[in-house]
Parts: sequence; C-alpha cells; structure tokens
Amino acid sequence: MPLLFWVVLSTFAVSLASFAGVITFLFKAKILSRIIFYLIGFSAGALIGGAFLHILPEALKDSSSSFVFNWLIGGLILFFLLERYLYWRHCHVEGQCQIHCFSYLNLIGDGLHNFLDGIMITASYMMSFQLGVTTTVAVLLHELPQELSDFGVLVYGGFSPTRALLFNFGSAVLAVLGALVGYVLFEHTETVVKIILPLTAGGFIYIATSDLIPEIHKERNLKRSTLAFIAFLLGIGFMAITKIFLEL
Repeated sequence: MPLLFWVVLSTFAVSLASFAGVITFLFKAKILSRIIFYLIGFSAGALIGGAFLHILPEALKDSSSSFVFNWLIGGLILFFLLERYLYWRHCHVEGQCQIHCFSYLNLIGDGLHNFLDGIMITASYMMSFQLGVTTTVAVLLHELPQELSDFGVLVYGGFSPTRALLFNFGSAVLAVLGALVGYVLFEHTETVVKIILPLTAGGFIYIATSDLIPEIHKERNLKRSTLAFIAFLLGIGFMAITKIFLEL
C-alpha cells in the first residue's frame, strides 16, 4: 500500500474519535445536562493539562523559550480577537446569543490541534511505518476523552447534541487536511509545527481560563461547583497520566 493511503487512513480513524459523544444519547435530558456541566470542568482541566504538560514541553524541545512564549502570547491575542469578533457578530448584530462564543473558539482551537496531529502523523510515517502506527495509536488514545469533553463544551454552549457531533467531526477531519499538507510540504513541516504548537497552547489556555472556568464559577450550588472542581482536577490528572504513559 502507498504511504499516502496509510496516512489518510490513520488520520481519518483518529477523526472518528469525535463521535465519542454519541454515548450521551443514552441519557435523559436532565441527567445529560448534569453530566455536561461536569464535563466542562473536566475539559477545562484537560485543556490546561494539555497545554502545560504536553504541548508546551514538546514545543520547547526544538525551539527557544522566547520563540515559544512569543507565539503563546500570540495565540492568546488571536483567540481574544476571535472571541471579540464572534461575540459582536452573533450577539450584537443578530441580537441574540443562543450559542455561546466559547463553543466556536473550542472548535477553532481543537481544529488547530487536530491539524497539527495530522502533520505529526505524516511526519512519523515518513520516518518509519512502525513509528507512524505508534503515533496514530497514541493520538487516538489521547483524542477519545478529549473529543468527549469537546462535545460537552459544544452542547453546554448551545449546540444540539446532533449538531455538536457534526461540528466536532468537522473539526476532527482537519487532521486529514493536516496530514495531506504535511505530505505535500514535508520539508517545511518542522517550521509549521513549531508555530502551531504554541498557538494551540495559547488557544487552549485562553478557552479554559476565560470561558470554561468562569462558567463553573456561575454555579451557586456548592456541591455541584465542588464536583465540577474535582472534575477539573481529574482533567489535569488525566493529562498527567497520559504523559507518563506515552513516555514509557
């Protein structure tokens, strides 16, 4: 089989992880709303853990700290501007905010992350078939809980469950696009990765601290907010365990 076949097959398989949220259809609306609120906490923790435990350490391996943190700041600025534009477009122009802006930001941030995953999978396959398969499995294991959390963010932000699945899949399919771009422009892949890594980290940090954590603070029930905080810690803990597992 040609290398391109395995690259596309692997990234498409990873994209299918976006349908992890389909299991929520098994729950009633009232129970689902509670689960999704706690998924907000888990997702915030996962985004923070992903940025500080996975993405930034990886970015610092091949780039100077000034380069990484300059692009990190750039990511924060970019997502701030995106949020302001989206907020103005959907709330001020249309006069309503049925879908919270952080839902769209989460799609953008996750799309960048998935695009980068595709590039990394392609680069791994070009080094060796075995490394390509290993990288694909690692990315898939990482994406399953992340995609479930992303689904929770979208539904909590105003998407219907069906629409959340479709949009989440659309964001996930960017992994295939990233793989194709990496395949065509392999000699420039390293430069693209160096820039996208801190940009993505900045986006994840912005979404978690500016949008998701404040949503948890809005909850007045002490028990529910405490459980959401525990879910937040579990999100960070999961990313820490994933990092240890992948480094074995």
